[in-house]
Amino acid sequence: MTAPSSLLTDLPSDLDASSLPRHVAVIMDGNGRWAQQRQAPRVMGHRKGVDALKALLRCFKDWGIPALTAYAFSTENWGRPLEEVDFLMVLFERVLRAELKELIREDVRIRFVGDRTQLRPSLQSEIAGAMQATAHNQGVQFTVAINYGSREEIVRACRRIALEVQQGNLNPAEIDEKLFAQHLYTHDLEDPDLLIRTSGEQRLSNYLLWQMAYTEQYFTSTLWPDFDRAAFHKALLSYQERHRRFGRL
Repeated sequence: MTAPSSLLTDLPSDLDASSLPRHVAVIMDGNGRWAQQRQAPRVMGHRKGVDALKALLRCFKDWGIPALTAYAFSTENWGRPLEEVDFLMVLFERVLRAELKELIREDVRIRFVGDRTQLRPSLQSEIAGAMQATAHNQGVQFTVAINYGSREEIVRACRRIALEVQQGNLNPAEIDEKLFAQHLYTHDLEDPDLLIRTSGEQRLSNYLLWQMAYTEQYFTSTLWPDFDRAAFHKALLSYQERHRRFGRL
């Protein structure tokens, strides 16, 4: 009997290993609704969401997908109730501290994009430590977008380029897409091949707007805590049915 795809460690036979996305971005939506459906506090949904993210990261390793970028906290999320924001900040810190040894053991390189200066100092310290401890790992490249907003990122890049021009270090005629991308948080990452957003929402929510110019998008009604290997398998099947032309014939 064949095991359910949610339990498979090997790449499912109906997926083409040569056509897998190299970089997948996820918007992990639906944690609060998952908890509300169970008449549980929203924070319970966030805890389960962490478990789903850990399981997906392991799936990336098992199936040979090199890079995952997860939208953990947006610049707009500061507008949520203070109690929830405080819980999320503490949760990020605890998870980093608890999972660092496992990340090292699994050869995962973790990086963070976004404006970290607004985060509490203890969380900034945990982030810096995790990035340093995993900097030379060669397995899955795991990027966490925290206090990230794509419009803020683009404005930040414009300011940096304008300063270089003002200082006489850059000729405006030299500004092109490649140079602009070098001033983004993601300057050393390939653009995502596939975006997955859970919970039925179908918008980008200020996430990687520059980087996702030609990213394939996959929306599912599955709530993030329920997004398992079977759900990821479906997303990859959908991705492999598409013909990516990048504007060409």
